Amino acid sequence: MNNDVQVISKELRNTFPSNLGTYERIGPHTWKWALLFAYFAMVVDGIDIMLLSYSLTSLKAEFGLTTFQAGALGSASLAGMGIGGILGGWACDKFGRVRTIANSVTFFSVATCLLGFTQSFEQFMALRFIGALGIGALYMACNTLMAEYVPTTYRTTVLGTLQTGQTVGYIAATLLAGAIIPDYGWRVLFFLTVVPAFVNIFLQRFVPEPKSWQLTKIESLQGNRQPKERVVAEKPKSSSIYKQIFNNFKHRKMFLLWMTTAFFLQFGYYGINNWMPSYLETEVHMNFKNLTSYMVGSYTAMILGKILAGYLADKFNRRAVFVFGTIASAVFLPIIIFFNTPDNILYLLITFGFLYGIPYGVNATYMAESFSTDVRGTAIGG
Repeated sequence: MNNDVQVISKELRNTFPSNLGTYERIGPHTWKWALLFAYFAMVVDGIDIMLLSYSLTSLKAEFGLTTFQAGALGSASLAGMGIGGILGGWACDKFGRVRTIANSVTFFSVATCLLGFTQSFEQFMALRFIGALGIGALYMACNTLMAEYVPTTYRTTVLGTLQTGQTVGYIAATLLAGAIIPDYGWRVLFFLTVVPAFVNIFLQRFVPEPKSWQLTKIESLQGNRQPKERVVAEKPKSSSIYKQIFNNFKHRKMFLLWMTTAFFLQFGYYGINNWMPSYLETEVHMNFKNLTSYMVGSYTAMILGKILAGYLADKFNRRAVFVFGTIASAVFLPIIIFFNTPDNILYLLITFGFLYGIPYGVNATYMAESFSTDVRGTAIGG
């Protein structure tokens, strides 16, 4: 390791935030701790997202909600996640990837727990929006962290595996909802979400910020004292990260393209996830226990789709795998809506889960590699 970098790091410990100058702790196996930390966060993220879907019928009954109001709860979640992604991207670049993940999990775990105490539609929607800010920040922070920890040769495989954490969270939420809601009600389900905050705080201690982010941040804070060990291109002089993005043609083009792509991908994904349990219960007339079993099958297939997509993207081509997954999912969606029967719905759900897992298995790596370290968090979050 470069001696000049070590000296700068020691000086910074007394002057700058504690998560700077800690890259000496990064060893050959540190990325595994980072993966465990990020994977756990993604599991919690998935649980939190799906709790609303499984509680929607109970909420409509208890609060006397119209279909429009029930839909508004999902819209509030999406709005919060969208804004949270932007704020989280800025926080990632400003304060660090690990710190943003830890604070996001704690924030939305507490906010979701408080939903169990709400007494009206208005209270629930306001708290849901606030908690969703943390959910949106978390997703992009986890992907940015691992994109910077894992070598390019197997980056998509690891990030595809990371995406399965969210799906494992869906399965956990499905099993918890099936066991708790029929006997104990929806409130108990939300009370349990405070537990992950404590586990997350413990895991954070084992994961330093990525070396590339630390060196970029050190260079920014030191001004003209630049570390000799460079891992990123020369940073633009502008202090505004958004100015850096829009003043660079390549960054600007990729930012606008990815923003459009993410809008449609997330719109379809979370729209389906939010309404599918309610649709199966009211339109297909499944009982709640069977519904949760069918959704577990769909989410298990999604895990396989994400892992396979990551492997194929590393072996062949990220773009080809991503395009195939998005087109196949779009083509299959009308089939599951218009041609489902009680006999084939399980197979349709499993197929759809597998197909929709493919673009998500590639999305994080493909997007992260489109931007340099100094703007990556903000660009992905935006």
